Amino acid sequence: QVQLVESGGGLVQAGGSLSLSCAASKRTSSTYAMGWFRQAPGKEREFVAAITWSGGSTYVADSVKGRVTISRDNAKNTVYLNMNAMKPEDTAVYSCSAAPYASRWADLAWGTWGQGTQVTVSS
Repeated sequence: QVQLVESGGGLVQAGGSLSLSCAASKRTSSTYAMGWFRQAPGKEREFVAAITWSGGSTYVADSVKGRVTISRDNAKNTVYLNMNAMKPEDTAVYSCSAAPYASRWADLAWGTWGQGTQVTVSS
């Protein structure tokens, strides 16, 4: 079973930057794509960005586009989420997830999850 471990969360001032990492214990058929999600208190989980290991195709949510980039290091089985110009509304628990192959981003079944890392943006 694949294990995902996030790191890099913390406290950042508005306008600042933060980089999160998600290390996968291995890559299998269940990890075709890796994604980042976030959940703020009292809100539903929200998709942030996703990337495929092969080819590095990316998909970023409109709500963070222009401020967020997702990248991966295949040699390290690690996916990164870089966030810039952060806002207080970016405060949330950020979790990474893995999904097996799907032909469309919308059809990815996110089945493996990390424990999450807290990101707090102060105003």
